[in-house]
Amino acid sequence: MRRRRFLLAHHTSGPQTRSEPEPGQHVRSDEVARLEAALFLAREPLNTRRLAKMARLDDGTRARALIRELRQLQEASGAAVRVESIAGGFQLLTRGAFGPWVKRLLEQPAGGRLSAAALETLAIVAYRQPVTRAEIEAIRGAGSEELLRQLLERDLVSIGGRAEELGRPNVYVTTRRFLAVFGLARIEDLPPIESLLPPPSDAAPPA
Repeated sequence: MRRRRFLLAHHTSGPQTRSEPEPGQHVRSDEVARLEAALFLAREPLNTRRLAKMARLDDGTRARALIRELRQLQEASGAAVRVESIAGGFQLLTRGAFGPWVKRLLEQPAGGRLSAAALETLAIVAYRQPVTRAEIEAIRGAGSEELLRQLLERDLVSIGGRAEELGRPNVYVTTRRFLAVFGLARIEDLPPIESLLPPPSDAAPPA
């Protein structure tokens, strides 16, 4: 299964002044939520036909209409990410204003830099926490034991307890250091994508 990646692309345009959105004002429909989840999980720009297939939409025309709606929601809410048209497809990119803190981990000295797979695992923990290793591996489609060990050593994630399911596996959460590294006051300040990801069993199959 093709691995998913963290939203690390950096768009060059600067921030725009916006009024503060009111709570509850920018709720996604099920279709828009599925579309944004598909964009979040994608490793490369997706055309509207592939987006429609991954998000279980009627066709590419419907996907294009929902992209316009998603862009409006992102603009209105001041989200840290937005949909951009790239290389004949669409991709979810961080805004230019947020590029520096998103790139901090990538710019660590040699030997301390996290791999793309580790960043991918960190993103899943951040958006799905508390999350078990089995759930992380179901989303990634690959083993994550060593990656979690690296993140634990760097104090970016920690064991937050045990799940109630059979075997009582550990659950993983992000740490205060994670917030400090990414310049966040609280985990809720991440781009509002955590509620949009489908359960692991609904993850889109590889193309």
